[in-house]
Amino acid sequence: MAARPNVAGGSGADYSDRMKGDRVEAVVDTGQGTQTFVIEATRAGRRLEVTTTRGVVEVSEVTRSGTPVRTGRFMASRLIALVEFPAHEGRESQVEVSTRRRISTIGEE
Repeated sequence: MAARPNVAGGSGADYSDRMKGDRVEAVVDTGQGTQTFVIEATRAGRRLEVTTTRGVVEVSEVTRSGTPVRTGRFMASRLIALVEFPAHEGRESQVEVSTRRRISTIGEE
């Protein structure tokens, strides 16, 4: 059995990485402004898969067996942003971020 592609923040090999709570927001240029579409894995055991083929970005909510439940298709040329929000399982999944700034004057190395 082939491994699934990397989707919605998952590794492709472990199903538990992708689950209920996964969410994808797509911002699309409509010609008169922008419109935001939200696709979310709504039930336990469902995940989101994002694929890009021939200028079309497809976001699908699929079951454990791989059956698509809902699908959103967007033209890649009209897509402004595609933001993935993976589900969190608990405190272990939080990421600690630290920022380090370095201020230097002109001529200083």
